[in-house]
Amino acid sequence: MNEVIDQIATKAGIAPDLAEKAVGMILGFLQREAPDGPVTKMIESIPGASDLVAQYSGAETGGGGLLGGLLSAVGGGGGLMALGQQLMSSGLSMGEITSLAKETISTARQHAGDEVVDQVVNSVPGLHQFL
Repeated sequence: MNEVIDQIATKAGIAPDLAEKAVGMILGFLQREAPDGPVTKMIESIPGASDLVAQYSGAETGGGGLLGGLLSAVGGGGGLMALGQQLMSSGLSMGEITSLAKETISTARQHAGDEVVDQVVNSVPGLHQFL
């Protein structure tokens, strides 16, 4: 996974250790929000991604505090908003989060193919605005 993370970090312009945590959080979010079949196939296609999800998806679970809880309660992408809040709490700016998301999806396309990744992306409301 180090090569994949290094590639994403370099293209997004962030430190590899921060990229590793953020990619794990993003993939963990997608695992929870997207249909099981396509997202599982996508994650399993990326070398080391399953390990990142196991290691870092808990960093975002139940997070978001009061704001995240309120956003989730009213709907409209609360999960995505909570993820963004957690990524910003990790030290990323909104621009870095957008770059990181784009590079993560681009890398997923390299490994899992456009069809699988499109199924995942299209199943998460609001995700397109970051890609």
